[in-house]
Amino acid sequence: MKLKDILREYLSEEELKHAPSTFDIIGSREKAVAIVEIDPVLEDRKHLIAESIMKIHKNVKTVLRKLSERKTAYRIREYEVLAGEEDTEVVHKEHGVRLKLDPRNVYFSPREATERLRIARQVKPGETVMVMFAGVGPYAFIIARVQPLVEKIIAIELNPYAYKYLVENVRLNRVENKVIPVLGDVKIMARKWYGECDRVVMPLPKGAYRFLDEAFQCLKKEGGVIHFYFWAKEESLFENAIEHIWGYAWKYKRSVKILDIRKVLPYAPGVYKICVDFSVKNIY
Repeated sequence: MKLKDILREYLSEEELKHAPSTFDIIGSREKAVAIVEIDPVLEDRKHLIAESIMKIHKNVKTVLRKLSERKTAYRIREYEVLAGEEDTEVVHKEHGVRLKLDPRNVYFSPREATERLRIARQVKPGETVMVMFAGVGPYAFIIARVQPLVEKIIAIELNPYAYKYLVENVRLNRVENKVIPVLGDVKIMARKWYGECDRVVMPLPKGAYRFLDEAFQCLKKEGGVIHFYFWAKEESLFENAIEHIWGYAWKYKRSVKILDIRKVLPYAPGVYKICVDFSVKNIY
């Protein structure tokens, strides 16, 4: 049953036009959290909407309402608990990986599961992979799951709450010999692996271009692959991202080949999270 089918019984036709049709669920069959956007027009109906979500999804123990955009360097939102428990820590399952997290303290989007799998399937045996802005580790652990012959994955995260879960998820997924969790700023912590990586993943759409210096320098002398994420408007979807890439290729005297370009997720009307996959090689 869909949410609007239940709400039809309680809301007027005009109210129904403003009712949410989609929402995110993070967690498992045992315990999950639902995250929903509610139009201010339905302020006095928000608890009804939350209870209806829990009626459809019995595993949802808490319904959170988004109160803000993502803020601070930690990329977290403000939320309001509309129904259920205050404890919002869950274990989310994705492509055979378990991710312990609290969506109120860390960045995590279940909508990017397909994109994470796409990247993981490109990793080859023996590679050393750098995952910048690693969060609780979804890219790192899915890579380790899909390509068990990966040499190592360095996962760097700034948010201490996310890092705590990252460390716990290393144990949870039994990849202590594969994933190296690192707490700190990518600009500082990535230096330890300059010249050692075959692949760099940069899943931060707003501002990842400021770390292309570190991404290019992390690659081995013979080159490698970078997955660069960017926030772009429809009218110039890939243009600005590719300009940034060419600028750093010129700076480091390296040749670049665009392997793939794609929309990942809509951010707002006419605005998207995009990804440019590109290879880097020495000119000489």
